[in-house]
Amino acid sequence: MLRLTLAIVVAAISMSCSTYRAASPRPPSFAIGHPEETSLGRAFSEQIGPSPELSGFHLLVSGQEAFLARAALAESSERTLDLQYYIVAEDASATLLLYRALRAAQRGVRVRLLIDDIYAVGRDFDLAALAAHPNVQVRVFNPFTYRGPLGISRMFELLGDSARLNRRMHNKLWIADNAVAVIGGRNLGDAYFNVGTDNDFADLDVLAAGPVVMEMSRSFDEYWNSESAIPIAAFLDTPPGAAQLELALSRMAAHAERFHATEYARTLRASGIGPLVRAGRFPLVPAPATVYDTHVPALADVGTAKQGRPVAMAIRRLVENAQHETILISPYFIPSARGVDLLCGLVKRGVHVRVLTNSLASTDVPVAHAGYTRYRPRLIACGVGLHEMRPRVGQSGKYRPGLSSGASLHVKAVVVDGKSVLIGSMNLDPRSRQSNTEIGILIESTVLGTQLATLFEEASAPEQAFRVELTELGNKNAALVWVGREDGKLVRYGSEPLASVWRRMIAGLLGTLAPEELL
Repeated sequence: MLRLTLAIVVAAISMSCSTYRAASPRPPSFAIGHPEETSLGRAFSEQIGPSPELSGFHLLVSGQEAFLARAALAESSERTLDLQYYIVAEDASATLLLYRALRAAQRGVRVRLLIDDIYAVGRDFDLAALAAHPNVQVRVFNPFTYRGPLGISRMFELLGDSARLNRRMHNKLWIADNAVAVIGGRNLGDAYFNVGTDNDFADLDVLAAGPVVMEMSRSFDEYWNSESAIPIAAFLDTPPGAAQLELALSRMAAHAERFHATEYARTLRASGIGPLVRAGRFPLVPAPATVYDTHVPALADVGTAKQGRPVAMAIRRLVENAQHETILISPYFIPSARGVDLLCGLVKRGVHVRVLTNSLASTDVPVAHAGYTRYRPRLIACGVGLHEMRPRVGQSGKYRPGLSSGASLHVKAVVVDGKSVLIGSMNLDPRSRQSNTEIGILIESTVLGTQLATLFEEASAPEQAFRVELTELGNKNAALVWVGREDGKLVRYGSEPLASVWRRMIAGLLGTLAPEELL
């Protein structure tokens, strides 16, 4: 009876949903040459200098400066704008940034938008309306076959083709004229730019200018021209035309006008960051750097683990070579038994190892926290310092720079020996290591290392995060205790602090059921 029911449901879904045309034309395109000849390239090169070994960098800590950097690069672009994202939300900030990109297209700039399909459900027509502009191209990475409005169709397809569909493009890139780029952990959406939701993320990007940007463009081109990137026109029998594009532009313009009068917009204008970026005077730290990304598989083997220059290998090599100190920051921290051995081995040879991740109360993915708890006692017992960010309460929409500026931590960063900094899209969990595609940048800079270490110290302070300890030093079987500071006094919790009983139950249940490789 169950088989019959499933067969009927699947048949009904198949008849009610359209499929895409896999053989749709996919003409290749590539980043422009000679980015140093663009206005952005010329302006920022004056700060970096002529050395081909050096690029320039600026940490984008607050959501406001991260939003402004992207907007200013769109406004300053002359030839190309390449955007690659896991999530492009349907909210104020994402709409405004896409509107900036469309305005650039109206000036003659070629715009390429590559978005992962997991959060693009039901948006084929709207995305295709943007692509109705002759200078705008939109492609969807590793799409689901059935495009109907029923979410259940995707659920059944995911169950039947999990090896392929669990392989998601988690990369985040915003590249202007192959000369200046933003890379890091932020998707496009209000929660990532601290617009004022109750679910804001504390996140981190880095603005990069100079030769290293061409490495990012190489990565973008590989994804864009892969057979996993399907043009948006393939999902519609009749793509939108000029009328739908004009309607989309008019709605975006009205949205931008309303946004202009908000308190958030006034804060942005007062910062003065936009003019600095547009003029190439946004302060940069010169340093050598290398981009690491995940090999783009063909659709035929998209479920395999075949990778090239993966971020996970770069992080492991970086941490293995630590001599004095290792700082790991990740919203979802599931190190695996091998990772625990590595970190405990570092401690044994005198390396100071510290980790900042979410608490159960602050995480947006409780099941991932459950995966982390399996390794927590052993890490603490061997001497790894574990800090769990406490949720921000009652501060929605307020400007607060720092790695604890949001209700939930979303930063992905590693600092080794105060001089090697890796920032990107990769979480320190099995999904990022084995399933997702990722990108990161390794920067050799004591200046940036010191900046990020200072941000870590602020975010891990007892007012901002709980330090997790064992009641019996070195005994992994002893009870855990969470130490923080409230109203100037140290407090100790004997169970997951500030987390509801319901959240604890859900995390415990899902943690026992979910395979670790999917967390």
